[in-house]
Amino acid sequence: MVKICCIGAGYVGGPTMAMIALKCPNIQVVVVDISKPRIAAWNSDELPIYEPGLDAVVKACRGKNLFFSTDVEKHVAEADIVFVSVNTPTKTRGLGAGKAADLTYWESAARMIADVSKSDKIVVEKSTVPVKTAEAIEKILTHNKKGINFQILSNPEFLAEGTAIEDLAKPDRVLIGGRETPGGQKAVEALKAVYAHWVPEDRILTTNLWSAELSKLAANAFLAQRISSINAMSALCESTGADVSEVAYAVGKDSRIGPKFLNASVGFGGSCFQKDILNLVYICECNGLPEVAHYWKQVVQINDYQKTRFVKRVVSSMFNTVSGKKIAILGFAFKKDTGDTRETPAIDVCHGLLGDKAHLSIYDPQVTEDQIKRDLSMNKFDWDHPLHLQPQSPTAFKQVSVVWDAYEATKDAHGVCIITEWEEFKKLDYQRIYDNMQKPAFIFDGRNVLNVEALRKIGFIVYSIGKPLDPWVKDLQVSI
Repeated sequence: MVKICCIGAGYVGGPTMAMIALKCPNIQVVVVDISKPRIAAWNSDELPIYEPGLDAVVKACRGKNLFFSTDVEKHVAEADIVFVSVNTPTKTRGLGAGKAADLTYWESAARMIADVSKSDKIVVEKSTVPVKTAEAIEKILTHNKKGINFQILSNPEFLAEGTAIEDLAKPDRVLIGGRETPGGQKAVEALKAVYAHWVPEDRILTTNLWSAELSKLAANAFLAQRISSINAMSALCESTGADVSEVAYAVGKDSRIGPKFLNASVGFGGSCFQKDILNLVYICECNGLPEVAHYWKQVVQINDYQKTRFVKRVVSSMFNTVSGKKIAILGFAFKKDTGDTRETPAIDVCHGLLGDKAHLSIYDPQVTEDQIKRDLSMNKFDWDHPLHLQPQSPTAFKQVSVVWDAYEATKDAHGVCIITEWEEFKKLDYQRIYDNMQKPAFIFDGRNVLNVEALRKIGFIVYSIGKPLDPWVKDLQVSI
């Protein structure tokens, strides 16, 4: 029986291994992690991550050929294939701080694999890593190999949160990169055989190691670039009276461009886009390509600009001050159908409003008060480092309250900001909300999910990203 071990029981490792176990009943899959609470959660009825369909997959295999354990070294030693799915956060200090990937956790995983291995292993990079990481990992393994043969493969994940199980069951493509040596190609074939249990052969792409590593960063950079492109256009639409939804629809009808990822919003978030692009920027700089680095950096800068622009629009519309005013923040997760708040635009929007002394009342159906307060008190990039390195007791924010109902959040508020596109926000009783707000009542739709005309009929002053401006907002324009 082939034995697979995955180091890291997070958003990538857990669901990916559960799907492999489901589709390959003849393979034993063990997910290991040093975090006892996380492994305990994977072994319980309350899984540590929320993902539609994940529960059923885990419960179908757990205890049969899918196991979760904290006995890391034992299972790594026994495995034929070791997936490494540990965090690769952005460095917060030292060389490349704010851009470079911190490979501390990767390196310690590689040294541990070398220490405990007694048989040949295929080591698979599953985390998103900078190009040439495989080379560093290879050096660690080959200098500690004690006669054991290690083959390194790159097998990046292309999951989207909210649809991870679907993405795993029917992937667009599975990418496997390996060394162009007989041993490397044999390892590629061994991993290909695992995926071939359920993925059609023409969707399993094989490349060299560096192409596979770079393809992941390139895919995320291209997707983020599309969002920044439409967001840049949204600013121009507001200035000219064009409607960004109509522009996006017209552009998306071009078969060479296509309609996906063309929704203007307050900005992108999530654990990958910003991190991977900054990583790409750093790699370009290190390879003497400053013009290429500058090009990709602009994608992140437009994203930051969009969040700042949103805050300025809120403040300028409300008589150029939100000091002492109650602002309702509807949505804190970076997108609907997930409780994930990593790099969510809500953090920067809240900081911007708090900087002008606003009082915030926040509601999100999936995010806890503790998580929201921790996110608002954390330094940039800290979220991706282990919990014991993060602030333990979140700073108390006198100006922030977290409530469990949209009507409570908006009661007596001067303005409402929609930050996440949860379906329930489209169905709220906005007449009831209007009646209970201070007048004039403002709505700032950061996701373009509401019916602007209907809201204006009720009496709201509405700002919707990239849409023709309300006469009120137009009259109060400031430099944005």
